[in-house]
Amino acid sequence: MYFCIYLYISGETVGEVKVVSNMHERKAVMAGQADAFIALPGGYGTMEEVMEMITWSQLGIHNKPVGLLNVDGYYNSLLELFDNGVREGFIKPASRHIVISSPNATELLAKMELYTPLHQEVVPRQSWEVVNL
Repeated sequence: MYFCIYLYISGETVGEVKVVSNMHERKAVMAGQADAFIALPGGYGTMEEVMEMITWSQLGIHNKPVGLLNVDGYYNSLLELFDNGVREGFIKPASRHIVISSPNATELLAKMELYTPLHQEVVPRQSWEVVNL
C-alpha cells in the first residue's frame, strides 16, 4: 500500500492524501491531477519520478511542463548529461526543451507558465490511455 501525499511541510500534510496500490498507480494519479511537475533537489526517488515525467512527455502521455529547481547548481550535472545526449544524438534537440530549470522558484514558475512543447510525441496519446473495462 502506497500513500500519495502531494505536499508535506513541517510535519503537516497539505493537500489531499490518497491510498493507491503501487508506485506506478501513485505516479499515474499524480500525473493525471497535476498541471505541471517540479523536482526539488532530491535522491534516487526524485530522479526516477522526474525522469518518468520527462519520458511520458516525450511519449505524448502528457504535455505538461517539467521543471527542475536547480538550487545551488544541484542539477547542473544532470542538465549537462541531457545536453550531452543531444550532442551525441540520443536526445532530439526539441525534446531537450521538455526540461525547464532555474535556480529560483519565481523564475522557474514564470518559465513553466510560458512552456509550449517543441517536440513531436513518439506515439499519439490515445494509444496510452487506459480504458476501464
